[in-house]
Amino acid sequence: MISASEIKGKASKKYTQYLQNLVTGIPFKKIVIPCDKKPSNDFETWQMEQKDITASSKEKRGYGYSIKWQTVNHKILGRQGLPLEISFDTEEDLLKFIRKETEVQQFKKDIATLLTAFPLLTDWAKKYPYKVIENSSQWPDLLKVLTYFSHTPQPNLYIRELPIKVHTKFIEQNKSILKELLDILIADYVNTGEKRFEARYHLKYDEELIRIRFLDENLSHRYTGGLKDISLPISEFCTLHWEIESVFIVENKMNFLTFPFVKNSLIIWGHGYGVVNLKKSLFLSHARLYYWGDLDAQGFEILSQFRGYFPQTQSLLMDSETFNRFFENDEGTKSNVSVDLNLTNTEQTTYQTVKNSNWRLEQEKIPQSYVIEYIHNLVKTNP
Repeated sequence: MISASEIKGKASKKYTQYLQNLVTGIPFKKIVIPCDKKPSNDFETWQMEQKDITASSKEKRGYGYSIKWQTVNHKILGRQGLPLEISFDTEEDLLKFIRKETEVQQFKKDIATLLTAFPLLTDWAKKYPYKVIENSSQWPDLLKVLTYFSHTPQPNLYIRELPIKVHTKFIEQNKSILKELLDILIADYVNTGEKRFEARYHLKYDEELIRIRFLDENLSHRYTGGLKDISLPISEFCTLHWEIESVFIVENKMNFLTFPFVKNSLIIWGHGYGVVNLKKSLFLSHARLYYWGDLDAQGFEILSQFRGYFPQTQSLLMDSETFNRFFENDEGTKSNVSVDLNLTNTEQTTYQTVKNSNWRLEQEKIPQSYVIEYIHNLVKTNP
């Protein structure tokens, strides 16, 4: 026969639906707990089972579940009363039994406040009632933030500059719940492609810097008043409308610093997978692009990634001749990439060689004299 603890477990499972009904205004309906579990065939055990569920019932406690009994002729126990139906007939009976009265009282207040201010959040609250409960102490300040963004969906301020009367770290500490809510409330203004909270909701933040060297002094005078080595935030870099003939992107910092002069050209320090920061650049789309990475699996995978942003990209010093000439049996980092890469046939051949053997030729191990000669020949071939 079902026990009092089993009844409590089943009642707790009904709690979620009860909360969801509160959100949508569905009135409480009697909750029936299945009680088709057979009683023990041992008379003494059965008596203990009966005593257990009776002691925790509404009949004995004044609240909780009600039991409807039926008299049956049991083949072993004889003529006995067995539970036909166990039910919670009122809201109070359920909540007092599972000890959720205080929680629900607060939940009702929070739901009323939240949905009065923002009816659009009804479906969210129904889907995630426990998030409403978990954030019960936070709702007054969460609502301040939501109200501000609903009126100013593109603030273009740092978080600490927002004119919202909350603790200075409140937004940083509650980004997860705010993200869920703002995605609903200001959906038309959300940068859905951005995972970073600040970028997603048009806030300023301490951006990564793009470092650039002009390889032609005339270009530096034209665009930066003679400054040859500059760094600027990603957002500013991506809006530049420079007219540059050739742009070189390299992984290694020293190669960036020692790259030779090339007319009407500049070089960018991509530092590996940081090339993703360049993908929205306006002027790179119109330039001749060269990518120079390590001759290892990751180098070619980054090349493929960058070429996905800018199809005109050519590889630089990433050929089998360079590899065979300077390779020193260095071990690379194992790659588990299994998708097809955006590589030329010759690049693909070299990629498979270094990937399958887990080899690496780092950029800085290619002599500077060889780099200068290579670039000189490249410029002559592509004047």
